[in-house]
Amino acid sequence: MGKIVLMMSMSLDGCIEGPGHDISWHRVDDEVHRYVNDRVRELGAMLLGRTTHDLMADFWPTADADPAAPAAVADFAAIWREKPKFVYSRTLEHVEGNTTIVRDVVPAEVNALKEQIGGDLGLGGAELAAAFLRQDLVDELRVYVHPVLVGDGTPLFPHIDRPATAALHLTESRTFGNGVVMLHYERPE
Repeated sequence: MGKIVLMMSMSLDGCIEGPGHDISWHRVDDEVHRYVNDRVRELGAMLLGRTTHDLMADFWPTADADPAAPAAVADFAAIWREKPKFVYSRTLEHVEGNTTIVRDVVPAEVNALKEQIGGDLGLGGAELAAAFLRQDLVDELRVYVHPVLVGDGTPLFPHIDRPATAALHLTESRTFGNGVVMLHYERPE
């Protein structure tokens, strides 16, 4: 059965975006982009919150149509189109491409999806991640820490009212040339 893998970027002070949904401080150069592309390519599907999905769906389906697009951008555009996506939203009525709308985070449905897909499921979006964390559904975390202090914004890990789980195990870390650090944690078996 696949795992739920939280995959998000954050600032040193824990924000995924600054005020006004600003992500201009993200340091995604070619090295980071190629690494992320390879990780996303390995996934069976992507689980996205509404905001994350809308931002991605506005750009990635045609990002490779620009002949000046860098190779890593064109590569991710192809991955985006092909990868099955499940967008969690109670209000969204229509999606395009290889995307399915899911209304609520229901543990039994998430576990059934993990068995059905046959690969790991990449989780993105702060509110959706919080819902999955509240229900103890996240198996791994791949956090990309950018060497920036945002000061204010949307935290990656909002307050979750539940007892702490066992300590996570750091299974991999990688420092990129631009100062971004990837931390890969897994739950204990």
